[in-house]
Amino acid sequence: MKNGLFLTIEGCDGSGKTTACKTVISRLQQEGYDVVYTREPGGSEIAEQIRNVILDVKNTAMDKRCEALLYAAGRRQHLTEIILPALTAGKIVICDRFIDSSLAYQGNGRGIGMDEIFKINEFAIENHLPDMTVYYSIDAQEGLRRISGRENLDRLDAESIDFHKKVQQGYEILCQKYPKRIKVIDASLSKEEVAENTYKLIKEKINEYVQ
Repeated sequence: MKNGLFLTIEGCDGSGKTTACKTVISRLQQEGYDVVYTREPGGSEIAEQIRNVILDVKNTAMDKRCEALLYAAGRRQHLTEIILPALTAGKIVICDRFIDSSLAYQGNGRGIGMDEIFKINEFAIENHLPDMTVYYSIDAQEGLRRISGRENLDRLDAESIDFHKKVQQGYEILCQKYPKRIKVIDASLSKEEVAENTYKLIKEKINEYVQ
């Protein structure tokens, strides 16, 4: 691949996207694909420092617009330091969360507005949108049930069910708005089925891209 392929994974907390994503990446790497796995918030040294500020449970006084700007700042650093160099080298980049998370969480969840959040991130990413996004669809209540046993819930995990329902709604809006880019996976299925369905979607995109 000459210019690389940029794929992102999205979903509400507890959707199982990270587990499925790592299974698929391992399979692709075994097949010989040069895959770079990264995540947001974080992904690079500076962006990871920003992540720690955003998700620290002690930062309860954080203003919602400050939160949105921190996400965009971390995304900018991550993009320039990790994602773009990998794409320039012709690699497949699979990123666990990207701009759609901000649109769903801060845009709809926090009530800032999805258009407003897109404008902030438009400045940060300079039109570098994913080639394809895989969205793991699950009811917000079920997602929270799944993560209830975690020892270390972060600041967003600990938000109210109403917040998480708004996040889910935000993702559903995005799926309707960008049907060509965002492909939906039923995350209520077994881990094996979710991973297999993800693999098929990503492999199809890879095959389409290399032709």
